[in-house]
Amino acid sequence: MISGVFRVRRWAPVGVFTSLAYCLHQRRVARAELRGADDQKAVDRSLLELKMVQVVFRHGARSPLKPLPQEEQVEWKPQLLEVPPQTRFDYTVTNLAGGPKPHSPFDSRYHETTLKGGMFAGQLTKVGMQQMFALGERLRKKYVEDTPFLSPTFNPVEVFIRSTNIYRNLESTRCLLAGLFQRQKEGPIVIHTDEASSEVLYPNYQNCWNLQERARGRRQSLALQPGISEDLEKVKEGMGITSGDGVDFLILFDNVAAEQVHSLPSCPTLRRFARMIERRAVDTVLYILQSEDRKRLQMAVGPFLHILESNLLKATDPATPPGKTRKLYLYAAHDVTLMPVLMALGIFDHKWPPFAVDLTMELYQHRESKEWFVQLYYHGEERVPKGCPDQLCPLDKFLNAMSVYTLSPEKYHTLCSEAQVMGLGNGE
Repeated sequence: MISGVFRVRRWAPVGVFTSLAYCLHQRRVARAELRGADDQKAVDRSLLELKMVQVVFRHGARSPLKPLPQEEQVEWKPQLLEVPPQTRFDYTVTNLAGGPKPHSPFDSRYHETTLKGGMFAGQLTKVGMQQMFALGERLRKKYVEDTPFLSPTFNPVEVFIRSTNIYRNLESTRCLLAGLFQRQKEGPIVIHTDEASSEVLYPNYQNCWNLQERARGRRQSLALQPGISEDLEKVKEGMGITSGDGVDFLILFDNVAAEQVHSLPSCPTLRRFARMIERRAVDTVLYILQSEDRKRLQMAVGPFLHILESNLLKATDPATPPGKTRKLYLYAAHDVTLMPVLMALGIFDHKWPPFAVDLTMELYQHRESKEWFVQLYYHGEERVPKGCPDQLCPLDKFLNAMSVYTLSPEKYHTLCSEAQVMGLGNGE
C-alpha cells in the first residue's frame, strides 16, 4: 500500500453485497470462458520457445505506514533494517529519459512519521530483503537453471527495470536482482523511475481528476453498506481505540500484516480479528474500484497495462529493430497496483496481495506454426486469464481481453479530464 495513493484513509469496510457482486461478476466471466474452451487446440509445449518474460512484483515486507493510536505500541527497532550481505548489489536510479532521479514526495512523507522503536514508516526490513532475494532465486531457477533463457549474470541488454520512486521498492528490486543473478553483472544496473505526478505503476488519484471524483462518490456511500460501522467499532472497542480517530480497516490491516510477517506481538484483538480485517480491507478496495466499472479500472491501471501490451506487441513484431526489446522486464509496484491489474485480467482471488508477491507474464512462440501464446503466473501458480480457454492462451485472445482496459497516454489524459471538463461546463 502507498500512503495517500487511494486517498482513502477515511474508508470504512463494505458489507457482503460487494463480495456477492464481485463473485457474480466472476461467475459470468467463467461461463463465458467455458463456452470458448472447446475452440482451443492442443499445443505441444515441447515446441514452444520462450521469448519474453514480464514480472510485476510487490515490494518486500516493511514497517507500517501509520501507527495505531494505542498506548501499547509495537516496537520497530533499527535492528530490523540490517542488510543481509547476499542482497548487496550496486545500482543507479534515473528518470525515464535517463536523467537524474526525481524527488520522492512519498519518502519525504514517510520520514515525517517515526514509529516506536525508532524506525520510519514504510521502511523495507531485513525480512523484506530476504523475501525479495528468495523471489530472485526462484526466477533464477526457472529462467537460468531449468530453462537457459537468461544469462547467469546480469546483462543490461537482456533486462529492463522500472520501479516506482519509493525507496523500499528500489531496494526490493536490488534484492531481487541479487538473488536472480547472484550479485554478478556484466554492465551497470539502471532502475528507471518517474515523477510521482505522472507515475502509472499505481492508480494515480492525484493525476487523474475523473478517477479521484469517482472514488469520492463511492467513499461517501460507504457508510450505507451493511455491517460497516458495526464491524469496525467491534475491533476498535476491543483495542481501546476511540471513534473519530481516522482508523479504518486499511490502516488496521496494514499494521496487522506488518506485525505478523515480522513475528511481532500484535495486540490480542488484532490477532483475533485478523481474517475479518483482511476481508474487510479487500472489500473496501473492491467497492472503491468497482470492478464492473470499466472506466474506473482503465483509469486505475490502463496506462500500465498499455505498457505491458506494448512490450508484447514489440516482441512479436518482426519489424522491431534489434535491441529495442528485452528478454526480461521487471516492474516494482505495490499491492494497490496488483489488485486492479488482477481484476482486469480476471484472476483476482479476493485476497490481499502479500509482500513480495509476483505476477509473471510469459510470451512463447511455436517453433513450427509461429503462433504466439501467453501464460500467466500469480504467486508462482498458473492462472487462466479472462477470455482465455486455458492456461496457455493464444496471444490474440489475451490481447483482446486486455484491450478492454488498456489506455494509451492520450486516451488516459482524455478520460481523466472528462469529468473536469463536464464539471466546468456545468458551472461547477
